Amino acid sequence: MVRRIGLIGFLLIVTAGLAQNDSSCTCCTENHKAFDFWVGIWVVTNAEGSIAGENIITKQENGCILRENWTSTQKGYTGTSINFYNSAAGQWEQVWVDNSGGLLKLYGNRKENKMVMVSDEFEKEGKMLKNKITWFHNENGTVRQLWEVMEKDKQIAVVFDGLYQRK
Repeated sequence: MVRRIGLIGFLLIVTAGLAQNDSSCTCCTENHKAFDFWVGIWVVTNAEGSIAGENIITKQENGCILRENWTSTQKGYTGTSINFYNSAAGQWEQVWVDNSGGLLKLYGNRKENKMVMVSDEFEKEGKMLKNKITWFHNENGTVRQLWEVMEKDKQIAVVFDGLYQRK
């Protein structure tokens, strides 16, 4: 009988501890989950329909970050990004680094069915430009990623237009 009471007491303590852990989850807010539609293993095709590469997006650090691991069909090109909701700034942030030394920092938020992030302005050929990347969460479960270069609010180039399909 004493064993049974001890076991019941132990189970109550464990259950209470788990409940406390669930309620204290730092990155379980709706804002932190806003980009979860991108999580998965994806085959990515470009606008012409050719396979551009594979992208693996995982939740890590107790759900506080999304990590992207890109492998292009372009031989030898890979990259990774860390994506996270910055509660203090009230926005999503991405830091992208690739194996050619490329670096891109983006900031933004989800708006309806899409995540929209932009870079800081940079100067190129006398023009002030921004990178803008939009991920569209499509009704059929696919994700479209559109990377534009913007001058003010005008698109001047499309760097990438890809469709993510679950592998």
